[in-house]
Amino acid sequence: MRKLGDGDPLGVPPGVQQGNIGAYRLLGRLGTGGMGHVYLARSERGRTVAVKLVREELAALEEFRERFRQEVESARRVGGYWTAPVLDADTEAPVPWVATGYVAGPSLQQIVGHDHGALPERSVRTLAAGLAHALQDIHAAGIIHRDLKPSNVLVTIDGPRVIDFGIARALETVTDGGVTRTGALVGSPGFMAPEQVRGDRVTPACDVFCLGSVLVYAATGKLPFGAANSGVHALMFRIAQEEPDLEGVPEGVADLVRDCLRKDPAARPGLAEVLERTGAQDTVTGGRSRDPWLPSALVAQLGRHAVRLLDTENPEDAGAAGSAGQAGQAGQAGAAGQAG
Repeated sequence: MRKLGDGDPLGVPPGVQQGNIGAYRLLGRLGTGGMGHVYLARSERGRTVAVKLVREELAALEEFRERFRQEVESARRVGGYWTAPVLDADTEAPVPWVATGYVAGPSLQQIVGHDHGALPERSVRTLAAGLAHALQDIHAAGIIHRDLKPSNVLVTIDGPRVIDFGIARALETVTDGGVTRTGALVGSPGFMAPEQVRGDRVTPACDVFCLGSVLVYAATGKLPFGAANSGVHALMFRIAQEEPDLEGVPEGVADLVRDCLRKDPAARPGLAEVLERTGAQDTVTGGRSRDPWLPSALVAQLGRHAVRLLDTENPEDAGAAGSAGQAGQAGQAGAAGQAG
């Protein structure tokens, strides 16, 4: 996380009162994505939040604003324990913004790709249960995530939390010569479903496929259809036509993962079945794991990160919350929908 500077892009953007967005006091910048900047902030009552501030050029487009309003309203309806809730928003401000609950933990991408490596089967089972619960809550609000990936899963001592659902779809409306500004598809190539690759109608089963891909990454540190080193189109072909590489996936979850990665959306398990097959009734309850679900080294890391966050009481101290897992925290726009 960066300390606040005198202006955009290192600090407070033009048009925003120095040090504040709405009623939120800025502490530092978490990251930047396709839709705008993400800031760590505190409410007047002391709640720590993540505030996404939309880029000015997007805010100037009425078609974007209209979709942004709709997606914020949809995201507000998402309940449950397993997502970062939308707490506040001003979609009519000169520069629109949305505030979500801040999750004080690194992304799954940071954990697996940098800090620790592949997770043990116990952790993968709890991860699967938490993500399935989160997707149930998201789908109940009429939203399909479409972009479930390791950088959109934050890891806490209690369990995983899903961010970036719904609002990123507002970018679909931003066109340039008939082509969407962010590309023809919403999703990240390595974690897309075959129907996304083909441009077919997307249903909630799309998120089940993405869930399977995330579980493979968590268990092995690899993507089930390989990386994009050979080109995005080759990767998309493998997703649409070839079988996943499940080498290294623990035997106890391999069949479930394989079923989630079926090419035919109708052949994939529903989320209730995923929960049953992960033994969720015995592993998670009330938004938290019943027993410790992470290796002890990761638990210690998360504890140190939480302490640093508590020490971040004003902008001058903002850097203190930094290194423990803030890479990937650009996604901390949460339901605010950080794209990319």
